[in-house]
Amino acid sequence: MTTADTRFAYATRLNGFKADAAKVWPGRNRITSLDLIERAATVPGLSAVDFNFPDHLEGTTAKDIRAKLDSLGISLNGFAMRYYSDPGFKKGALTHPDKAMRAKALELTLRGLDALAEAGGDLMTLWLGQDGFDYSFQADYLRLWDETAEGLAVIAAHNPAIDISIEYKPNEPRAFSLLPDVATTLLMVSDVNANNMGVTLDFAHVLYADEMPAYAAALIHRRSRLLGVHLNDGYAKRDDGLVAGSVHVIQTLELLYTLEKLGYHNAIYFDTFPDAVGLDPVAECSANISAVEGMCRVLDRLRGNAALDAAIAAQDAVASQRILQTALYGAA
Repeated sequence: MTTADTRFAYATRLNGFKADAAKVWPGRNRITSLDLIERAATVPGLSAVDFNFPDHLEGTTAKDIRAKLDSLGISLNGFAMRYYSDPGFKKGALTHPDKAMRAKALELTLRGLDALAEAGGDLMTLWLGQDGFDYSFQADYLRLWDETAEGLAVIAAHNPAIDISIEYKPNEPRAFSLLPDVATTLLMVSDVNANNMGVTLDFAHVLYADEMPAYAAALIHRRSRLLGVHLNDGYAKRDDGLVAGSVHVIQTLELLYTLEKLGYHNAIYFDTFPDAVGLDPVAECSANISAVEGMCRVLDRLRGNAALDAAIAAQDAVASQRILQTALYGAA
C-alpha cells in the first residue's frame, strides 16, 4: 500500500518505534528521533509523523528533521508539547503556583513553536496533562482557568501561521485535568478567542471522558475547529492505546462517517502503544492503517444510503443498526 492509495494521510506516534532497539540497531548505544523516523517510514501507507518537543529534538535540530523527512518522502504532521521532561512542572505548567515556572513553561512552548516553524510545520498540539488538581481545597479554580487562558493567548499570538490545538484528557497524571472533556475545552477555546486555535480529539480520551466520539467531533466543528484526530482504542477506563477499531468498531466507524460529513482533511494520527505490550511497532502501525482503510470501505457502502439517512432522521436505531450490519457483514 502506498500513500497515494490511502483515504487519509496517516501519522503515527514515534516513541513506539524504540521497541526492540537492540535487535533493530545492534551495537548502538543511542537511538535518535532520526532513527525512529527511518523505522516508521518502513510502514506501508504511512505518510507523516509527529514530534514531541523538546524530547524528540534532543541531539538533533529542526533542520536535520526536515532534511530526513524530505529524504524519506515523509510529511511533518506537527509537534506536540511535552512538559513531563521537567520534573518542576509536576505542579503545573501554565498553572504552576510559581510565576517563574509558568514563565518557564511559556518560554519552552514558544521555543517549540519556533522549532516547528523551522522544520516547516504548522500544527502544535498541546496536551496540558500537568495542569489540574488532585485534592479539594488545593486549587483556586478560577485562577487556574485565567492563567491557562492567558498562557494560551500568548502561545497563539506568537506565530499566527501555526495552528494551536488543545488535546483534552480527563485525568493522568493529575487526578483532575483542568480541561477534561470537550465542553470544558470549547469553553477555554472560546475564552481565548484566537483564530488559530482549535481542538484535537483523541479517541481513547473521549471514551473515558464518557463521550461519544462522533458527537464530540461534531461539537468541535460547530464551536471551533477540529485540527487533529488521534485514533486508537481502549476499554474506556484509561488511555489504553490499542489498535484502532479493536474494541469500538461501530463508534470508530461513526467517527469516520462524521469526519467525512464535516469535511475533515487533516491527518489521522495513531496514538497507540505497541511498545507497552511488546508488539512489533511496524506491524502494529500497519494494522492501524489496514483497520481504518477497511472501515473506509464500509463507509463506501453507506455513503449516499437514503435508508440510513432516513433512519438517522427518524432516530430509528434498529433500522440504522440493520443497515450497518449489512454493510459490515453482508446481507442475511
